[in-house]
Amino acid sequence: MLLKPLLTADQIAQRIAELGAQITADYQGQELILLGVLKGCHPYLSDLARSIDLPIQIDYVQVASYHGQQISSGAVRFKRDHEIPIEGKHVLLVEDIVDTGLTLGYLRELLETRQPASLAVTALLNKVEARTHDVPVEYIGFDIPNRFVVGYGLDDEERYRNLPYVAVLGD
Repeated sequence: MLLKPLLTADQIAQRIAELGAQITADYQGQELILLGVLKGCHPYLSDLARSIDLPIQIDYVQVASYHGQQISSGAVRFKRDHEIPIEGKHVLLVEDIVDTGLTLGYLRELLETRQPASLAVTALLNKVEARTHDVPVEYIGFDIPNRFVVGYGLDDEERYRNLPYVAVLGD
């Protein structure tokens, strides 16, 4: 498979520093729970957490909508719930990528029933053209074209997650 670089490691690092500063300003004086969506969020969440100058807690949820495919299956499967109680807390859901918005819509609806003080979303990558569900994303790293991308946590059947950059996967 051919990898065509889309975002460099330096571009990603610079944007995450900007997002971290914005999140720090927006939540000044408050504690924040970063709730990562596994598995792809891991590099983004780690780098973002280090750029936020606030007391934070980190937890994870895991859902799946791809099931070994390059396009969403259209069905969300819940695999792992968070352990830290979020009722009355400020929660920032950390996504690697928002594609159709199906998974994010499912998670937002579920988490809202748990009555957090606030719930916002950050996504490193946002595929505006692919969106079929209107779901707000408060902190976006990059808007990207509707192409299958890998690297920086994103995978193709568990491969390429370790790349320090984001690339379009093609033939």
